[in-house]
Amino acid sequence: MAATQAEVVLFGPPGQGGFNGAALDGVARAQALGHAAQVHWVQGDAAARAAQLRQIALDAHGVVVLHGGQGVAPLTAVLADVSHVPFAITQGHVQAPNVAGYEVLQEHSAFLAGVLAAHTTRSAKVAHLSGEKVLPGLKGRAAFLHGYQTAGGRDYVTTFTGDQHDAALTERYADALFASGADVVFAMIDGGRAGLVRACARWGAAHIGNVFDWVERSPGQFLASAVADSGRLVQQAIEDYANDNLPLGQQVRVGLEQPQWVRLALASSVAPPAREAIDYWHAQITSGALQVQTDWQGDELLLD
Repeated sequence: MAATQAEVVLFGPPGQGGFNGAALDGVARAQALGHAAQVHWVQGDAAARAAQLRQIALDAHGVVVLHGGQGVAPLTAVLADVSHVPFAITQGHVQAPNVAGYEVLQEHSAFLAGVLAAHTTRSAKVAHLSGEKVLPGLKGRAAFLHGYQTAGGRDYVTTFTGDQHDAALTERYADALFASGADVVFAMIDGGRAGLVRACARWGAAHIGNVFDWVERSPGQFLASAVADSGRLVQQAIEDYANDNLPLGQQVRVGLEQPQWVRLALASSVAPPAREAIDYWHAQITSGALQVQTDWQGDELLLD
């Protein structure tokens, strides 16, 4: 396998952990294999993101890997100017002959998180919280609520804060969720998670994370984590390009059939009935007997 040059584009400020942290892990693994991978932090509004991406692509000498659904809009905006550049995008889909798509099916582990929430809640009300309203977040929300309702849950509240990384804003939204009666929250958030951890501790709420195995990383703070290791996609895209095997014009998807990529990690406190229900629905998904819903319409909690 030849070494390759990759430009890896992350959206948001450095040092926020979570989703972008998973990408950095993937970059580190690729670098350990001898690949030259440069990380670029892209911020600002839609026009600013597109302008930064255009320049990165024009200067690139290899594949440009965009991490996350936040990359869909800027990539779509610049494609006509950089049609000669090979791109890969994780957790997003842009149909073009020079773009390869990679996706870990967060909706699979999010569905199981909903099943767990239904078996765990004491107040009979659960919550979903996320930041930017991009497609992966919308799909994860729909899947969580599908799992919750499939397992018998009825009452819930859902919200998007508008920012993945603002811990104070996340804490304010979390307080509103818990004040409404929810006692379990599934959160697809990045740097803002620190605010949610504080709110969960104050309200005595159960916290289900995503992307990483937060149960292992922060013992005692999480009931579970809907693992969807998107950082592995970054490494895979770099390796595929190096092997002249980048699936341009195609979408690669990985779900629960690959537990090192996608799974629901559980704290030791999760009771046997909940574990049995999760195992049952896990089998239903992997066998193809159940199709997880990825679209949802309904009311959301909005703050002034």
